[in-house]
Amino acid sequence: MATRPLNDDEVLTEMNKMVAFIRQEALEKAREIRVKADEEFAIEKAKLVKQEQQAIDAQYEKKRKGAEVAQKIAQSTLTNKSRLRLLQQREEHLQDLFLSARELVNDLAQDESRYVQFLEGVIVQGFLQQLEPDVTVHARETDVEIVARAADGASKQYIEISGRTVSVTVEGTLSKDLAGGVKLVSGTSRITIDNTLDERLRLLEDRMLPEIRNNLFGPNPNRKFYA
Repeated sequence: MATRPLNDDEVLTEMNKMVAFIRQEALEKAREIRVKADEEFAIEKAKLVKQEQQAIDAQYEKKRKGAEVAQKIAQSTLTNKSRLRLLQQREEHLQDLFLSARELVNDLAQDESRYVQFLEGVIVQGFLQQLEPDVTVHARETDVEIVARAADGASKQYIEISGRTVSVTVEGTLSKDLAGGVKLVSGTSRITIDNTLDERLRLLEDRMLPEIRNNLFGPNPNRKFYA
């Protein structure tokens, strides 16, 4: 069948159809591009928001840890200051206690009957530790007479206890600043026993300090080992 050429109206109609088709294709393509762009924008936006949130969280965590460290340091500093203040107050209390004991020791030398009894006891103790035939007893110059009497009584007790005799010389060579008591030196000068009130008090303080601390302040919670 023969075809005829299109007239102007038919050509215009066909062209309008083609234009409409192309426009529709363009609209759909544009819509696809817009949808894809929106999806990519949403993905990128979520990614950026997450990154920013992580950065904020990391910064906050860093500040939080810094604040915790600063708080612990401040708390440790305060604890150490309080502990040092407590230890200082305890030490002052102990020194006051020892000072009172020294005052009582000083009073002992003023009570002649008690002082003679004390001197006899420490001199006998010294004789038994040395077991020497000759002993020099050193005392304060003001105590020479009373020490001589005490040494005489101590010699008699020593004979009764040990069956030995001892020759005693008393010399007033000790410092007047001492509270009292005596030092015993063997005849060979090899054995010296310090039985002055000051030395005996010092030894007592050293030996009794742990027990005194425990009685006054209770057991040390940080101490794990005991002799």
